[in-house]
Amino acid sequence: MTPQDATPKPPSYPADLENSMILPRQRASSPTASLASLPYRRSNASLHQLFKSTASISGSRPSSGTATPTASVVPGSVFSPASRQNGTGTPGSLPPGVSDEQRNLIQRAFAPHVVVLADTETEQLIRGKGFEGGLLQLLRPFGESVPGKVTIRDSVGASKSYDDFGIRFVGVNEALGLPPASGRPSDLRIDTANGQRDGGRESSTSIRPRRTGGDVAQIEELVDRHLQYTEFNTQGGGMAPDYLNLGELVPQESSASPFYSLYLQRLLSGLPLVPHETFAHPVAGVIAISSRNADPIEELRRLYRRQHDGDLRFPQWVDNDFLRYYVLVHDEETGDIAKSNATFEAMKRHFGLHCHLLRIKSHQCIPSDDDSVRLPTCEWMSASEELAEIQKREIADDITDPTPYIPDSDITAIKTFVREIVTQSIVPNMERAVAQWNEQVLARRRGISGRFMSLSKRWTPFGSSRSSSSSSTLSSNSNYDSLQGFYRPDAPEALMRKLADYCFMLRDWKLALSTFDILRQDFQNDKAWRHYAGAAEMAALSALLQTAPMSSKTRTENIDAWIEAASYSYTDRQRSAAPYYALRTLALGLELLRLRGSSAADDAARWAARIIETGLVGAIGTALFTERTAACYAVRTGVGAFKLGARRRKAALWAILAAENWWRLDKALQAEKCLEMALRLYGQHTEGSEGKAVKLPFPQMQAYIDELRQQILGLRLTNRGLHEQGEVEEGEQSLLVEEATETLDTSPRAHRKSIIGAAAPPMDLGPLSPRLERSSEIEKADDHFEGA
Repeated sequence: MTPQDATPKPPSYPADLENSMILPRQRASSPTASLASLPYRRSNASLHQLFKSTASISGSRPSSGTATPTASVVPGSVFSPASRQNGTGTPGSLPPGVSDEQRNLIQRAFAPHVVVLADTETEQLIRGKGFEGGLLQLLRPFGESVPGKVTIRDSVGASKSYDDFGIRFVGVNEALGLPPASGRPSDLRIDTANGQRDGGRESSTSIRPRRTGGDVAQIEELVDRHLQYTEFNTQGGGMAPDYLNLGELVPQESSASPFYSLYLQRLLSGLPLVPHETFAHPVAGVIAISSRNADPIEELRRLYRRQHDGDLRFPQWVDNDFLRYYVLVHDEETGDIAKSNATFEAMKRHFGLHCHLLRIKSHQCIPSDDDSVRLPTCEWMSASEELAEIQKREIADDITDPTPYIPDSDITAIKTFVREIVTQSIVPNMERAVAQWNEQVLARRRGISGRFMSLSKRWTPFGSSRSSSSSSTLSSNSNYDSLQGFYRPDAPEALMRKLADYCFMLRDWKLALSTFDILRQDFQNDKAWRHYAGAAEMAALSALLQTAPMSSKTRTENIDAWIEAASYSYTDRQRSAAPYYALRTLALGLELLRLRGSSAADDAARWAARIIETGLVGAIGTALFTERTAACYAVRTGVGAFKLGARRRKAALWAILAAENWWRLDKALQAEKCLEMALRLYGQHTEGSEGKAVKLPFPQMQAYIDELRQQILGLRLTNRGLHEQGEVEEGEQSLLVEEATETLDTSPRAHRKSIIGAAAPPMDLGPLSPRLERSSEIEKADDHFEGA
């Protein structure tokens, strides 16, 4: 390989095995030719900027200052008996090499939602600045991270500050489950015959992608596009390096794959509006008008009526009496500031103190302006929205970045507005609501009368049959509408669910846990299975997010039971299954359990394997969660000089399974990383120094690893174009021929033929699991060395 070759070198395989590899021809052409018909072949600067910005790593965000505690000792095993404290001592730090980026990601994912509604003049003003999405596009990226620290008081009055708090600005159409409109008044039509919104009259070209998530197939497709872009531009020597590796070819086994972080983030982006949870229900609403409006006060009232009880009203299971925040948008260039100030004072007299005067410039900013700043990319966009943006940039003739620019003064004004609405309106209003519902609803439910009412739901009147009494009980004592599948917004169960969700978003895990636990029992009595699954899911997450230590008994009897009940109810107890929520439950549960250290590593790995077994994910998700299972086992490092109770060999086994999955998906870089991680894990149990071959005590596994390594390296060289039309570069050709003719073959399955000669048939690399099942020697060795 010449020094001028821009392609990264493969991992440092042992010299005695690498020189003996004779690589068979697997494909007739390189990916440069095979991918020529695919859209992502265009590696322009605009597309690269989008991939680089959307694949943000959550670990780069500032920490919230809280870390999940880990048990001080490893629980009992055949090698190390359990401590008498049983892991309930003072919580320690995170395991070595394990960061809390996934915890921060989960905390930031469940944020208050704010609905944005603006008049026609405001939308025209914003679109004149180059924002096709109107006011929502302008505000959305700045709400994801509130500037400065946000102080929140919990249920006991203790205050805590967070520097990663954020909100989600959403449009009315997204909240109503409709495709987002472009801001034109004609985008939302009302059928005068039945009073319903008519979204089918628009042409398909004018409808934008939905900003609501919940589609696992689209998440798989998006992550696959990121993987394809990385493989293509790295293997082909293109303009983009492996931008997600952050300069590290082989990550540590305890760190999260950046593609897995992207998968998890898109799983939590765009939470759907559903009856069984209120995270996506609006906490507040922004009603904006322009200073150009002739009658601003009346326009604000008209927009409020449309949203409260008009054509933009939310479904009947959503409480429409949420906080309204009124904004007057002033044009700094053509508007009269004295008139705007007078209008703003009138707004405060009519609507209270929840008002703001937003002063922005109306002209369109270009990159060459002195004070121009590029609009930040939304970190929490849905998978469908990002896929649409990727496709839009791929087919565009212009290779420049289409992201609009805004003046620095506008950014300062918007950040001030976001901080004011969060710290002065949204958070205090949520705190007051939590205190009110806790005193009026939850306290009564915890009392004797509340327990008696809950107990009465389980028993039927005397002297009636079992079936008739059951239906009579559900109809008389329950507030659950089984036909439509929801509780009324003013029902005690709905208010308690809203209270628990508010506490979860405000990070008051203790009150949230107690409320979810009560709700779980009530929903089970009412046979509201999706509500029951949601309460069990959030109860487990609330318990795992607490900083207090947790014993193994509590984790087994409560956490595991709640996760099991939630995943079962989401998939098997529903007439219409909810695989997205089951996947979310298991994925978040395993991540938070993994942060608990060695004591919960086996539980985390079991839930990761459950995701693969139940088929909740596709091919990309299977490879990612297989890799994540290896990372869960790698956390359990063992104790003492002999690392008793470790799971290094199990982690290496799952890493090899992940490498095989990536190889079958033609992802050579990811397969190399997983195989290198497996070799490093296996090397900790064998003698030898770095750079030498890792000799395993079982020949079946050794032969399989040698064969898999050859296939991965062959795929990598094939992707680089070495086999295109049977031609290779002169220097590499002579090197490979020399290796093929002068080096002894140490691998029993390698073909000692020149790669430029007759094409050898591809090796049969069957599934690894049957081979391991036939190899009792490997299983006995696993049981002997790890006791698992």
